[in-house]
Amino acid sequence: MKPVIALVGRPNVGKSTLFNRLTGTRDAIVADFAGLTRDRHYGKGRAGAQEYIVIDTGGFEPDAAEGIYREMAKQTRQAVAESDVVIFVVDARAGISAQDHEIAQYLRRLSKPTVLVANKAEGMTQGVQLVEFFELGLGELMPVSGAHGQGVRSMLEAALQAVPGLVEEDEEEAQADAGVIRLAVAGRPNVGKSTLINVWLGEERLVAFDLPGTTRDAISVPFERDGKRFELIDTAGLRRKGKVFEAIEKFSVVKTLQAIEKAHVVLLLLDATQGVTDQDAHIAGFILESGRAVVLAINKWDAVDAYQREQIERQIETRLAFLKFASLHLISAKKRQGLAPVWKSIIQAQTSAMRKMSTPVLTRLLQEAVAFQAPQRTGMFRPKMRYAHQGGMNPPVIVIHGNSLQHVPDAYKRFLEGRFRKAFDLVGTPLRIEFKTSDNPFKE
Repeated sequence: MKPVIALVGRPNVGKSTLFNRLTGTRDAIVADFAGLTRDRHYGKGRAGAQEYIVIDTGGFEPDAAEGIYREMAKQTRQAVAESDVVIFVVDARAGISAQDHEIAQYLRRLSKPTVLVANKAEGMTQGVQLVEFFELGLGELMPVSGAHGQGVRSMLEAALQAVPGLVEEDEEEAQADAGVIRLAVAGRPNVGKSTLINVWLGEERLVAFDLPGTTRDAISVPFERDGKRFELIDTAGLRRKGKVFEAIEKFSVVKTLQAIEKAHVVLLLLDATQGVTDQDAHIAGFILESGRAVVLAINKWDAVDAYQREQIERQIETRLAFLKFASLHLISAKKRQGLAPVWKSIIQAQTSAMRKMSTPVLTRLLQEAVAFQAPQRTGMFRPKMRYAHQGGMNPPVIVIHGNSLQHVPDAYKRFLEGRFRKAFDLVGTPLRIEFKTSDNPFKE
């Protein structure tokens, strides 16, 4: 499971700058959920082979009593509750403040691993100005500069080292992977995920048990169907009562992101009574970005009339057009209608994601596609595609070698994808095509 790092601090200390450094992009995932006054920002990063999730928060005022600052404080508390380690950011140039003391006192009470970081410390690493921050009682201070990147790597290493049991957890997951299909049921709150899971378990009469809760309280339910072993990952966002701040906060964004990353197949559940929302599109986009096999299911289909059904079908065609490769099912978990075909699509999606494609067959299909329709000439050059081979699975990756392939348009890439999908019957899984252009030895 990827560790979760929360950036916490008062306003204008440079948390967002550090967030962009840690994620390597400004295109962060935004958790845009109805009812949240201020959104938390989620992003992914990597340090060597270790991947992680970063949460950026607004300015934190623990004792804010009303208004927007109270709502922002709720968001920060939620981010801290979801995290494995907290990076507490202070301003090296502005010095310590009463608000820093309040935040430090709040973090000390939680006893959560915390790394104290003084941002904007360029040129001050040896200065005595930083000594005052030891008053916060959070251990060693790390001077960094988010704007210039100084000390960020050391800060990240310290944060990852503070995550308890990180290496052991990864090893245990790797050992438990053999022969088990991990299925995550994802979707917005109240779309019927728990109802669907209970129906599955009740129909199959399987013994389910909760694996020991981590700091994220993730729940995995092992079960068996038709001779295949599954690990059902519940993304309902269950949390101990002491960590639930309000009803809508029961849905943990981090848990959904981690469950999607961990899964082999994701069942994205939509609510027919509410249609396809922006939140559904956000989750679907993350599934596609993660390269996970996916099956779509619209729950509560029995509760809508013909007009609503037509509207939902149009919304799927427009808002979820990027998931055209996924199977779509119309179900009612409460009435147990339409559930059997869902399992067939789950197996098909997992099989497609792990499909092996031989180099001779791929090359022949590529040559046939080029003979049927050659790529468009760009200037003096026409892309020449010589051969193809498989570059990975889950999702399947096809690597095409040739000359001037940087000029291949996206439309032709989609044309090739359609040919490969049809030939190998790839349903329910993303397919990635990569181009490798040969170097010209006479260029210089």
